[in-house]
Amino acid sequence: MEALTSAKRSFHGNAVVTELCGSLETSLLLRPRPESVILDRDGSRSRNFRSHRKLVSKCRTLSPISEKNAVCNGGKGSSSLSRKNWRLEEELERLTDLKARLKACKSLRERCLLVGSLPRVQAVFSFQQGSLCNEVVAVAMRKLGDYELYLLKCLVAIGQGHILGLEDEGGGVADDHRKILNGCNGLGGMSFVNGSEKSVLMGTLQLMTQLIESFEDAKPSSELIQWPLSLDVTAELQRKRRRGEPDEREVLPKLKSFVRVLDSLERFYDCIGGIVGYQLAGMELIRSSETGEIGFSATRSAQQSFYHVPEGKDLSKDTDFATQAAGWGVKRLAEIGEIYPLGGAGDRLGLVDDVTGESLPVAMLPYCGRTLLEGLIRDLQAREFFHFKLYGSQVITPVAIMTSAAKRNNERVKDLLESHRWFGRGRDNFQLFEQPLVPTIAAENVQWVVRGPLDPMLKPGGHGVIWKLAKDSELFKWFYDKNRKAAVVRQISNPVAATDVTLLALAGVGLHQNKKFGFASCDRKVGAAEGVNVLMESKTEDGRWRYGTTCIEYTEFSRLGIADVPVSTGSMQARFPANTNVLFVDLESVEEVASRNDCASLPGMIMNLKKPVTFTDSYGVDQSIRAGRIECTMQNIADSLQNHYQHQLTSIDHDNLDTFIIYNQRRKVTSSAKRRRKLDDQTLHQTPDGSFLDIMRNAFDLLTSCGVAIDEMESNQCYIDTGPPFIALLHPAIGPLWNIFRQKIYGGSIRKGSEVQLEISELSWTNVDVSGSLVVEAENIMGTVKDGILHYGEGLGRCRFHNVQVSNQGIDWKCSTNVYWQNKVSRHESLKIILKGCSEFDASDVVIKGSHVFEVPDGHKMRVRRSGPTGFSCTLERLPESSRSWAWKYAMRENGEVELEMVENSSKTPQLRASFAR
Repeated sequence: MEALTSAKRSFHGNAVVTELCGSLETSLLLRPRPESVILDRDGSRSRNFRSHRKLVSKCRTLSPISEKNAVCNGGKGSSSLSRKNWRLEEELERLTDLKARLKACKSLRERCLLVGSLPRVQAVFSFQQGSLCNEVVAVAMRKLGDYELYLLKCLVAIGQGHILGLEDEGGGVADDHRKILNGCNGLGGMSFVNGSEKSVLMGTLQLMTQLIESFEDAKPSSELIQWPLSLDVTAELQRKRRRGEPDEREVLPKLKSFVRVLDSLERFYDCIGGIVGYQLAGMELIRSSETGEIGFSATRSAQQSFYHVPEGKDLSKDTDFATQAAGWGVKRLAEIGEIYPLGGAGDRLGLVDDVTGESLPVAMLPYCGRTLLEGLIRDLQAREFFHFKLYGSQVITPVAIMTSAAKRNNERVKDLLESHRWFGRGRDNFQLFEQPLVPTIAAENVQWVVRGPLDPMLKPGGHGVIWKLAKDSELFKWFYDKNRKAAVVRQISNPVAATDVTLLALAGVGLHQNKKFGFASCDRKVGAAEGVNVLMESKTEDGRWRYGTTCIEYTEFSRLGIADVPVSTGSMQARFPANTNVLFVDLESVEEVASRNDCASLPGMIMNLKKPVTFTDSYGVDQSIRAGRIECTMQNIADSLQNHYQHQLTSIDHDNLDTFIIYNQRRKVTSSAKRRRKLDDQTLHQTPDGSFLDIMRNAFDLLTSCGVAIDEMESNQCYIDTGPPFIALLHPAIGPLWNIFRQKIYGGSIRKGSEVQLEISELSWTNVDVSGSLVVEAENIMGTVKDGILHYGEGLGRCRFHNVQVSNQGIDWKCSTNVYWQNKVSRHESLKIILKGCSEFDASDVVIKGSHVFEVPDGHKMRVRRSGPTGFSCTLERLPESSRSWAWKYAMRENGEVELEMVENSSKTPQLRASFAR
């Protein structure tokens, strides 16, 4: 009543206000008292409404509040956390009820009626004209259909109406009176939870605020408001209030774009309640983060859960098993597909287009002379080539790539594939499916973070959406149509996962032992920001026991009681192994989970609030807030693939579970390139530099096992100061198993500061000493492309070295433009051998000094032999039609071991074409 007295006093003598206040007094006396009220919190005010700020503030007192609410709204001794908690609990209760009621609706019409009846929604959508009507809402009601309006009403219903408010001409935030009237701004707006308020009260309150605005803008002597005044104010007043604001032509495109975002959110998250369910899940995850309680994502809902170190074969120690498992994998390669989650934004890499300056996704990172995506395809083709050499049959593995709209990820990936003509695999062997972008939610007030009007901050929803997305896009059917039973999953930022036996052994164990889900794991350092693999043992409420290997994200350690401790005192190795997201997937098993209409199809929902969210707002100001988005983790689909037993198992029985794990040396499983190393950063972890150095360390281990003398690898600090001690980049088709490398490469040395790059598969290296740079590039590394398809084994380039010394000045290690992990180096001198088409290079018992380029034409063989004490001679011969002088023959024994035999072609070459000596 004090507010009415103040209003009468402020507009003394005005009949309109006097009559309105009388109507409002009657409304207040007759209206039922709401059981609970969520009050607005003070915020910044726009310049247009500062003059009547006190009056608007007093209007809030028109709704009586309970003693509890009054205390929580800022009473003495109350904390901001307690205020937020009670507001959050009420909002959670309200949205839980709304979600249940929406689920019970049988049609869009019923859902529209339900949401439209909510007080929050009525307050915003009841008036299509007038100064109180939100400009965006006005356009929406004129131009959008029922379903699109339903999406916007859902947005208001979950407390996110601030996204619909265009900024006023003063550059302020959403108007104060709107916060009061529509109650649509998260925990900040006023909302009558029980819905018992009368429309007459709402109408009177709205008209009251409308009049206050009108009188402030109007000239007292020239513009009088005529009574009776309807709730739809005159067009003249509306124009005055909206002067300088964008018209419909500007609003509508933004609105339609935003509605598409809401549509994607509603459809994809239908299994948890669409837009309402997403907000509810986000709020529960925030509460879980604040209180430590188990929240929405709690698939681990058993009364008792115990976490053990999972037992599995260690491929680095049990080499016989590793060989056998890899043999199973290559033998059944035709049953396996590949899945690459590429949807991440990769903000930490700071990757930009050199020409346009646009941000680029992780897949486009130039790494070792090619993009990361090219590297994954290269590894895959090496395994297919290996299969061809063993069995003589062509296998083209179908590849599913999950992209996103972030940084034009989907468009760029498609352009890359097209530019490489689908890598000789055919368009129909690739399937791109785009993951949805989801809103970021502020932890403080559970509002969606916005950069500006209709511009929420959107991020990819985590790689765990991959399974439901695969179901929705019929990806599983696509794999089945190509006779695939299982798939291997590897992430784009991990370029080492295919090293040696890792991927083939993972797939081999999964298929051979009829497993449903598998992990390739390795050791982990204490305190590392990465998840762990565990064997979860749980006792359910009905007394049964369930078991399965799964993953716990590092952000969940404290909540689930995971102690990040070393394996032994003084060790830096953690007790639990690292989750690497190198996975084996039985497609039918995962599809069954993904088809469930519940949260199981969105596994491992988490919200990481440990890292601040930074963005630039509509004013160009950099902001940093505590916020997060709902992220799903693809590996936690394993939680729904656990085995159930009536009794507790012993460790001996764990081998019979449907989930499994294998181990290998860490740098043979994972070494990610996720963040850019700063100039003064002494840490290489998760940087392209660090993963490249791990590739060099793998090359050192491989080459030393081949009998090649090479300098010991140095520390990370030496790499930072002077670069790597050598560069050795070997095409995986030489193997891919290290046992095959050892049969093609034997003896010799690579001196410190030297470089060896071998882009070839058919290679014979015996006692080759390199001091400087040796680069071999075959045009046809694994085969010839015909009609857009790479045919393995046809028209290969071949290179044979026997007792050869290469000596030149090699890389200019002092050049400031060298970027070793990108394979961008400056050279003083080098020996470069280029094999065009089906051609051969053969060097024996010779010393090759200085800088040379030997280019061998298609269908020819070049021989290099010693000539004189220090020189050499070259001869170029034409090869017989469709023939080669030698080839490697592969054979696999029963234990999986692969043996190679060099088969010489006895046919003699025809006439000498050219010769020269040096």
